[in-house]
Amino acid sequence: MPDWTLHTPSHDAIAEVVTFVDAARRELFPMLANAPLPNDLARFAETYLEGAGHFLVARDGGRLVAAIGYLPYDHRFPQLDYQGVRVVEVVRLFVLPEYRRHGLARTLFSALREQAMNAGVECLYLHTHPFLPGAIAFWERQGFTVVDVEDDPVWHTTHMQQWQGA
Repeated sequence: MPDWTLHTPSHDAIAEVVTFVDAARRELFPMLANAPLPNDLARFAETYLEGAGHFLVARDGGRLVAAIGYLPYDHRFPQLDYQGVRVVEVVRLFVLPEYRRHGLARTLFSALREQAMNAGVECLYLHTHPFLPGAIAFWERQGFTVVDVEDDPVWHTTHMQQWQGA
């Protein structure tokens, strides 16, 4: 039986969590190697601990092994109409390679979804990309449906949603 613990990171752990997530992000998206730190990570406490977002990490012993969060959806994709709906965007799911395929991502998402439901969220949104192995199938297994795939030559951004109670 796995011995993970899931929790919201403390203010003292912010630097460690941001370093973990940023390293994972740069590994998955090498084209971002020289990009600045995204605003949600640069302002982690305000975004995830003090604002309307939420963040969870998983530890094995004291080792940080996985992370996931959500943010209020910012309506940046005009083809998605969430006007008048309390919707959050699921972001930053990263699991260390040796911890994959053991149910940790599913466990983290389940805990995050419960937090969203308790916060009155009506819809969970996310986007992913076909070049991330298994990502679309993983999210479909969690109950998400594809609502749009952008026709661009590099990203083929795949937009997915899950209505609460679904």
